[in-house]
Amino acid sequence: MSTLKLHNAMWPGLVGKGDGEGQEPPISLDRMLELTAAANVRGQKFDGIDYFLFLPHTDPNSTDEQLIAIADKIASYGFTVGSLVAPVWGGTVGDSAMGDSASREKFLSAVKMACRIANVFEKHGVRKYGVIRIDSAEFGIEKWRADKTNNTKKIVETFKEAAKIAQGAGQRLAAEGEICWAGMHSWRDMLDVLEGVGMPEALGFQADLAHTYLYLMGYNAPEYALLKEGYSQDEFYAAYEAMTDKLRPWTIDFHVAQNDGNVHGAGSHDKTGKHCPADDPNGKLDIVRCSSYWLKDAAARGIQHICWDGCMFPNAMLQEAHTWNSILDVMLKVRDSLNTRA
Repeated sequence: MSTLKLHNAMWPGLVGKGDGEGQEPPISLDRMLELTAAANVRGQKFDGIDYFLFLPHTDPNSTDEQLIAIADKIASYGFTVGSLVAPVWGGTVGDSAMGDSASREKFLSAVKMACRIANVFEKHGVRKYGVIRIDSAEFGIEKWRADKTNNTKKIVETFKEAAKIAQGAGQRLAAEGEICWAGMHSWRDMLDVLEGVGMPEALGFQADLAHTYLYLMGYNAPEYALLKEGYSQDEFYAAYEAMTDKLRPWTIDFHVAQNDGNVHGAGSHDKTGKHCPADDPNGKLDIVRCSSYWLKDAAARGIQHICWDGCMFPNAMLQEAHTWNSILDVMLKVRDSLNTRA
């Protein structure tokens, strides 16, 4: 486990940001790189970044030369690029994976675009590992619930086509388990999609500690709740083990995060698991212990790095050096704990 690299996500500078009423402005890629590079805990630093392939950080229609310039910039900080987020949502490049044929074609075009960029970064040398992250790009679950059998079937079919595209480009896709995405909003529905696609070599699961905590509580799918409010520590870890035993075999990408048990949305992003600072006193998770459940035998599943996700942190928090040092500190503890167990 000593080879696990530590990455920081760039998209907290983008997701939930904008120029709408009550929104904070995006934070540039340059500034996110600076903040990440400045983090230092006992002489140890972040190894790389995970990266959302959309404006204002990246124009997904960039030429190879423009992408190489971005790769040079990232490499100048001593960083590698790990996992990439495909712009699969309506309003970016893609559209709903359970929509009509035109929407699903847009979704697949976003996957093709992400694969192309991944290949450019690999040819440059800045990217040597990581996946391409997707989800169903269907905000909320009401439309899915209206015909859940057929809508899940559509998502599975779209994901199968996406997996074939990725496989042809030498890439792997990871579907993010998050309660705001239709068909992926509970551990059981997520498992149905993964098993329905049935291509583990090309499409797996991306686990985020903050999001999957809400899987346990049954938000958006109370019929699959594994815990009730007021649970004991023993009940928590029994449920956690049950959930991770189901999803871990599919897990090929992992986000270290914290959650205070609330849901949160910002801007156009639907409510999902609230990411909290690593040292948040209201955090529900023992980050180090919970990470160990997901990362058992990680190398066998091709996981070479872990990433912090602070999606929808306020800008003031993102600009604070303490935020990143506390994050890096807990990630080092996650890695050290795995090494101790090995």
